[in-house]
Amino acid sequence: MKTKKQIALRKLNGKDSESPLAGPISIPEPVAGNGHMAMPVDMVDIEKLTKKQEKKRKKALKKAAKNGNGAAAAPPLPKGPFPMIELIDEQVRSNIPEKLVAKVKKAKNTKFIISSGYPYPKQMKGSEYLKKVERLQIELVKMQAWVKEAGERIVMLFEGRDAAGKGGTIQRFTENLNPRGARVVALSKPSDTERGQWYFQRYIDNLPTKGEIVFFDRSWYNRAGVEHVMGFCTPHEYLEFMRQTPEFERMLVRSGIRFYKFWFSVSREEQLRRFLGRARDPLKQWKLSPMDVESLGRWDSYTKAKEAMLFYTDTADAPWTIVRSDDKKRARLNAIKHILHTIPYAGKDLEVVSAPDPRIVGSAKAIYEHGENSHTHAASHHSHTAAHHEHGTPAHLAS
Repeated sequence: MKTKKQIALRKLNGKDSESPLAGPISIPEPVAGNGHMAMPVDMVDIEKLTKKQEKKRKKALKKAAKNGNGAAAAPPLPKGPFPMIELIDEQVRSNIPEKLVAKVKKAKNTKFIISSGYPYPKQMKGSEYLKKVERLQIELVKMQAWVKEAGERIVMLFEGRDAAGKGGTIQRFTENLNPRGARVVALSKPSDTERGQWYFQRYIDNLPTKGEIVFFDRSWYNRAGVEHVMGFCTPHEYLEFMRQTPEFERMLVRSGIRFYKFWFSVSREEQLRRFLGRARDPLKQWKLSPMDVESLGRWDSYTKAKEAMLFYTDTADAPWTIVRSDDKKRARLNAIKHILHTIPYAGKDLEVVSAPDPRIVGSAKAIYEHGENSHTHAASHHSHTAAHHEHGTPAHLAS
């Protein structure tokens, strides 16, 4: 028998939730002729249930507070020189399948790819990678010079699960660019003032001016991922995000911004291996927080959140580009290639800037993680392909 305290905590953590948003959002039929999605009935019904869900949520919060627990609080940080090891071990013992754990621990040589779904058996050799990345970075410098001269504005979003390789890729993009015209935006949790603003407002403040490139290391999609899964936003706020985001991004694109959205896809095996490696590395421990470790045991919840996010925000104006990142080197090279291949800057070396590897970079229909519903991605892609055709979107933006 579960105690009242345990039941309240499970509700706070998204378990045993009766919320319609706890599971995957149903797939609506596309509206003929315009490529847009019809809002499903159950999404409309959520508004009617919002007040009821809020009452349940507040009641659970009071119960947890009475027993000395905060709302969806992160696990306490244990003591010791490597504080994350204990938290990760606890997640491994309680929430990770034993077969997966054994597979990760057996794979001692990091040169070999663990996941059977990755298209290459080994990681790229370091010597080959260094030669290629240097030549691509030269092209990035050319691209930035063109952006400044032409007065272009470029926005790139980097999203993905924890330890998917977003930060390392951004570093390879920017390490040789002029910081006066290329900046990284990695916002912390919102302040009290920002929480009282329109959700997108603090991101708008960081958009580029003419001649500038902005890299968002995580973005407004926090609401579709961690905020939704961990209960940091209400069902109504989540619903409004799904409705407003396509319109918001459409405005960005139509204002003349070149807009790119990357999702870095990592297998569960490789994510666990990276977490274990970071937890024992004194120089990389800062990359992990108790909230990050909590995500290890919520793989399925984050998968559902990702599928819903891709379905409702993978639009003709702002499509998602998926990057397989079990091999960080290939992920970095191909993400850079994708950008360079689609931007018409002067002096492009076509021998260096070839099309990205389609086995590593592709659309949401072409690339998805193990356990995801391929028909969800396919349905989304078909409707958006029709929209691309109707509105005359360039082929390179439709991928």
